[in-house]
Amino acid sequence: MSDQPSSVAEARARVTGLARAARICMLTTTALDGRQVSRPMGLQEAEFDGELWFFAYADSAKVRQIRVNPEVNVAFSDQKHNAWVSISGTATEGFDRARAEQLWNPLLKAWFPDGLDTSGLTLIKVHASSAEYWDSPNSTVVNLLDYARAAVTGRPPTAGENHEVTY
Repeated sequence: MSDQPSSVAEARARVTGLARAARICMLTTTALDGRQVSRPMGLQEAEFDGELWFFAYADSAKVRQIRVNPEVNVAFSDQKHNAWVSISGTATEGFDRARAEQLWNPLLKAWFPDGLDTSGLTLIKVHASSAEYWDSPNSTVVNLLDYARAAVTGRPPTAGENHEVTY
């Protein structure tokens, strides 16, 4: 493990950078029968300030699940940079036209063909309560060698930085 970030702001900035670089995440909700359910989502908010934004259909299973149990997890994996982020928080759902206009990206038309006028379009906002990230500056080859060395020596590998952040 490397040194701790010098400030909470620095750790939060690192979470922001890692989430922004990955862009695609797994949103985990709790199904009505108690199972955890994850699905890929595209992050819409580029300036992460403790809130994550996603477009969805108001009648989707994920939105119904959030209405019953708003506690969610959002996990990002950036294989290119050997980094991972897990953000826990509380989700809410609702359509805000001004916010939707701010967040809209033309690529979203693949899922929402009528753009912001798509029937049933809504926004999911996840307010982060905590985050944890793992950041390994080494290449995958170096990481694999480190894991192999750990298997032979019995000493844990040096997996890079791991920090927890609260919001």
